[in-house]
Amino acid sequence: MAFKVAFLAHAPDAEPEKHRCLVETSKYKLFVVLVKNQSQAIEVCKKLVKEEGIHSILLCPGFTHRDIADIAEAVGKNVAVAVARGDGPSSRVSKEIMKKEGWFKELNQN
Repeated sequence: MAFKVAFLAHAPDAEPEKHRCLVETSKYKLFVVLVKNQSQAIEVCKKLVKEEGIHSILLCPGFTHRDIADIAEAVGKNVAVAVARGDGPSSRVSKEIMKKEGWFKELNQN
C-alpha cells in the first residue's frame, strides 16, 4: 500500500479539476491540486480523502491558521494536515514575485 499525500496550493486562476497531477511510486502517491480559494480547498480535500484514501494533506504557505483548522475539521482526525512554511526572507522573495505576476490584483480591487 502506498502512502497517499495531497499537496494544495493557491493560484488566482486555478481550476481544481484541470490544474492537478499525480506523481507516484509503488510506495508513495502525491496528488497536487491548485485551488482558487478556501471553499475549493475544503471541497478538494474532502473528495480526495473519500475517493483516494488520502493519509496526509500538505498545504502551501498561503493557508491561514483558520483555513488549516477548517480543513482539518473537514477531513477528520485520521488525516494529517501540515503546512509548508518558509522563513521571513524566503516569504518576502516569494511575495514580490507573486506581486510582479499579478496575483494580488483581485485583492486590491475590493
